[in-house]
Amino acid sequence: MEPFDFGPYKEQMQNALDALGREFGRIRSGRASPSLVDKVLVEAYGSEMPMSQLATISIPEARTIVIQPFDKGNLANIERGIHKANLGVTPSNDGNVVRLNLPPLTEERRRDFVKVVKAKAEEAKVSVRQARRETLEEVKKADYPEDESKRLHDEVQKLTDKFTEKIDGATLAKEKELMEV
Repeated sequence: MEPFDFGPYKEQMQNALDALGREFGRIRSGRASPSLVDKVLVEAYGSEMPMSQLATISIPEARTIVIQPFDKGNLANIERGIHKANLGVTPSNDGNVVRLNLPPLTEERRRDFVKVVKAKAEEAKVSVRQARRETLEEVKKADYPEDESKRLHDEVQKLTDKFTEKIDGATLAKEKELMEV
């Protein structure tokens, strides 16, 4: 009997962790980050496009995001896209670029973001557990001898625990970042 291939399941778990990282990048902490706006959809050229395809996004200061469109004709559309995305920031347009000045977060808003972080972390854990469940079903279908089956179950659990730990670590780091004043 050939050895069991954990590759696809490991990849599923890694994808859950990577997706969580991207989600955390979009959650506003006290600092400016291009990931806050790069996926904001903007109506341009007859369709909705992500901001990153229409403009250069830079961070000149800790609480400022500057969006410089490749085509100045899209300035108003970029502003509308930011309003529509409901980021809690008001864009200002000087005719060349759109500036976003991020106000400091209130204590209440920080706590709201922590709740969102915990919910996103739980979603990632559910994905990891789903991958574990699928792996264990495959082990069961493969009809391994009992001792090999037990060893594979243990290995799957170790893999699951490892990814759950990484999710918990990322969650704690993001919570700490959010609660920093």
